[in-house]
Amino acid sequence: MEARLEEKKSMLWINILSVVIPLAVALMLGIRQKFDLGAWTKVLPHAIGIINSLTAILLVYGFYLIKQRKIEQHKNVMTGAFSLGGLFLVCYVGYHISNPSTKFGGEGFMRYLYFFVLISHIGLSFIVLPLVLRTYYFSWTNQLARHRKIAKIAFPIWLYVSITGVIAYLMIRPYYN
Repeated sequence: MEARLEEKKSMLWINILSVVIPLAVALMLGIRQKFDLGAWTKVLPHAIGIINSLTAILLVYGFYLIKQRKIEQHKNVMTGAFSLGGLFLVCYVGYHISNPSTKFGGEGFMRYLYFFVLISHIGLSFIVLPLVLRTYYFSWTNQLARHRKIAKIAFPIWLYVSITGVIAYLMIRPYYN
């Protein structure tokens, strides 16, 4: 009975975070008056590109490890990917509260491609957040059947979000100040 109450609390927190984080990010993006955190914040988009790249690599490696039945290594690698997600969020917020949004300068097909990549990346990032949080929770609480079930949905979306984050970064990189 107590374990069930703990799970209900955890799911409530996951649901709250899954709504509050995207709302906070959306509100933050709408702030016109930026905070002066220093010139060092100009490197954050490049750090974010690296973080997304590393996340994609860890996700693929974690998938490989679980297929090899290397459970402990899989857990460690996926914890690394999960931690990079937190670091990404900190860097993303740090950059966007201190710098104006960068406008994509491409034209024609490249412009349409960029916006397709960006919009699908952002939209799926909102969807994948509660999936990743649940997947990690089920692993942490040793509910492996539930973990596997949701990981089959979360993994391809998370991988897509990570890869499209890198693609969007590479496409807009020439336009950073």
